[in-house]
This record gives sequence, structure tokens and C-alpha cells, in this order.
Amino acid sequence: MKKFFKSFTLFEIILFFASFAAIIISFFAFGNTEYFYLATSLVGLFSLTLIAKGSFIGQILTVLFGMLYATVSYFYRYYGEMATYLGMTAPIAIAAVVSWIRNPASADNRGEVKVNKISLKEYICMTALAACVTAVFYFILKYFNTNNLVLSTVSVFSSFVASYLTLRRSRFYAFAYAANDIVLIALWVLASMESFNYLAMVMCFVVFLANDVYGFINWSRMQKRQNV
Repeated sequence: MKKFFKSFTLFEIILFFASFAAIIISFFAFGNTEYFYLATSLVGLFSLTLIAKGSFIGQILTVLFGMLYATVSYFYRYYGEMATYLGMTAPIAIAAVVSWIRNPASADNRGEVKVNKISLKEYICMTALAACVTAVFYFILKYFNTNNLVLSTVSVFSSFVASYLTLRRSRFYAFAYAANDIVLIALWVLASMESFNYLAMVMCFVVFLANDVYGFINWSRMQKRQNV
């Protein structure tokens, strides 16, 4: 653990504390009183920080974030988000914990996961599977009269792709999560038009977007270093 924390660069430390401050300041600046939303955002930030470093602990925190975020989504009738994180993201994160532990970068560096490169054929199969899952979810969400149905359905697709790539240890997981972050920013901006309390979730995913972009950059470095 000591070796792991020493691996953080100055930029990574600045990014973390800047993200932490952005979430805290925006929460209080808008007079938010829903501390549950704040806790959800901070758990998500910690998970992304560790995932960007290739640590399986980040996946454990993703499971906790999934449960917290599903609760927030339920209260605003974003049933797609609730179902996605409880029925897909959290379970896949549990599987990812096992996968990442079994695939360390090396015997001397078991705190960092080995970056995997998947084939074009697997990408095609993944996309087809994601499309099928999304189609099924569309009718389920429509039945439950989900708010902002179209964006919620798009979020299912991007979340599935992101979770799948995370499980498979592909550096492109970060691209998929960044795309999902953009969709979620739009979803919670719409929710914020009805209640400023949801602005905390908007800032949450703005911060997530920045961290996911960095995640791709760092995983690219990890892959290059591991293949030397």
C-alpha cells in the first residue's frame, strides 16, 4: 500500500484535490441539503481515482457507489440509472475485482492491473450484446414511465460498454465512461431544472468526466510501460 500511494504523481494529487474541492464547493454554494448526494459523489470520486491507477480497490468502491447512486436515481424516477447500476454496473464491478486481482501487472507490482488488449471481433460482439441489452431496457423503462426516456436508454448502452471494457481490463473503458458521463450530465441538468438539489449530481459527473479522460491517459502509459 505504501508503494502504491507513493506512485501518485503531483498532477494526480492536484487532480484529486481539485475534484474533491469542486464537489464540496458546488454542494454548499447552491445551498444543497441532501448530504446523501454529496456522499455519493465523493465515493464515486475515490473509486475513479483508484481505477485510473489500475487498483482493484477502485472496483470495490464502484460497487458501493452503484448502490448509493441507484438510490439517488430512484428518488427522481431515473429507473434506468437505478436498474443499470444495481443490475449491471455493480455486479460487473464485483466480477472485475476478481479479474483484476487475478491479473496483476507483475509479481512485483500486484497493486496495478495488467492492461489487456481485446480483438476487433470482441468489440463487435460487445456492441451487438450492448444493443440487445439496451433494446430490452428501453421497453422496461418505458413501462415504468422513466423520466427522460431517450437519454436514460442511451445511458444504459454506454454504461454496459464501459462496464464490459472495465471487466476486460481495456484502456478504452475510460472512453466509454467519459461518453456515459456526458449523457449523465445532460440527465441531471434536466433534473436540476426542477430542483437545485440535483446540481450536486451535475458537478459529480463533470468531475467524473475529467477523471475518466485522465484515466485513459494513465492506462495508455501503463500499457506502454507493462509491454516494455
